Amino acid sequence: MEVHINDIVSTVHAVDGDALLAPQTLAKIVQAVLEVMREQEEHRMRVRSEKQVSNGVRDELDEEWR
Repeated sequence: MEVHINDIVSTVHAVDGDALLAPQTLAKIVQAVLEVMREQEEHRMRVRSEKQVSNGVRDELDEEWR
């Protein structure tokens, strides 16, 4: 069976690819990125602390208050 269509009416919507994320999805992505950045900073500080030579806990506490 053959079908011949003489006229087609269609609506095409142009969509910006960057606009496909819902605000809630974008917020979740931002939160995930911030969490990873916080963890990386904490790790960097722990490594720095482990590499640092001091005269003991008192010096480390004094340095935190400066």
